[in-house]
Amino acid sequence: MNKRIYDRVIDESNYIIETGDTIRNVANIFGVSKSTVHKDIRERLLEVDKKMYDEVSSILQYHVDIKHIRGGESTKRKFLAKKSN
Repeated sequence: MNKRIYDRVIDESNYIIETGDTIRNVANIFGVSKSTVHKDIRERLLEVDKKMYDEVSSILQYHVDIKHIRGGESTKRKFLAKKSN
């Protein structure tokens, strides 16, 4: 793994740990695709730092666990906004 990719993996991981942000937001901030962030976190980070991988994985699992709740709230706000118009 070249140094640029290694540094990006570490930076993305540290950012997720510090902020608890989603894959989509991390991709936007670092200027890469969501697929790249997934590959960085799920494959490359495991090679680099197992402990950090475990921390990031627990944060990402939390996002997966609440995804349906966020979607429901968003849909509710959308239809309430339409109703009030």
